[in-house]
Order: sequence, then C-alpha cells, then structure tokens
Amino acid sequence: MSATDRAVGLVNIAAEAAADKLAQEVVAYDVSDQLVITDAFVLCSAPNDRQVRSIVEEVEDRLRDRGGVKPVRREGERDGRWVLLDYAEIVVHIQHEEERGQYGLERLWKDCPRITLPEGARGRERGSEDVDGSADGAGTA
Repeated sequence: MSATDRAVGLVNIAAEAAADKLAQEVVAYDVSDQLVITDAFVLCSAPNDRQVRSIVEEVEDRLRDRGGVKPVRREGERDGRWVLLDYAEIVVHIQHEEERGQYGLERLWKDCPRITLPEGARGRERGSEDVDGSADGAGTA
C-alpha cells in the first residue's frame, strides 16, 4: 500500500508553503506501509523559533485554503522548537534546526520511500546564506 493521491497532494501543498517561508531541507516520506495512522510525513526545519512559527502558520493557512483541511492535533506550538501538525492523512514536522539534528527523523524513516516534491517545494539547504547572513536565492534547494 502506498500514500493516497490525496495525501500526496496535501504533502505538496504543505511542502510548498514551508518552502515559501524559507524552510530548510523540506523532505517527505511515504510511511503508509509502516504506520496505520497516517500516509506521509513532511519534515522541515528553520534556524530560529520565530521562523518555525511563521512556517507553521503558512502551512496551516495553505492546507486550510487549498487542501480544505484543518489539523486534528497540534503539538509543540508554545515552545516553537518542534511543532507537529497532524492532519490524519499527513503529519507535518516543523523543527528548529537543532532539534532536527538531535532527533534525526530522517534516520528513523530512511527505509520508507521518499515522496518527490516539486522543485520549488524542497526548501533551502542548511547554511545557504551569504557572508552578511542574508539568504541567497528564493527558496530553492
């Protein structure tokens, strides 16, 4: 069994929203063979708590407006370090880059197939800033 077309569509909406807010290293995994509670995970990170919150807001807005869904559960929003948005069909993890490195969700799900994201939805690579600290590029990988 693999992720439904609907779940993949929601993944793409969430990934594009995160990338538009300059999320880092946006990836998605089809976890439907491993878990019965969801079809896919979207993972992304940001270098600070405020940006994590900005990504969360954009993902929620876009999934509500374009996907017609609201999260059934939201966790970690108060701390802004690792926010989990559970939409039943997909789960979106938005992590501060320190938590992403520490918990290594990619290592946990590496045996699951990756979902190919549109070019503009892959986010920025970590550390892709100019010498003055400003972002280079417009959210591409």
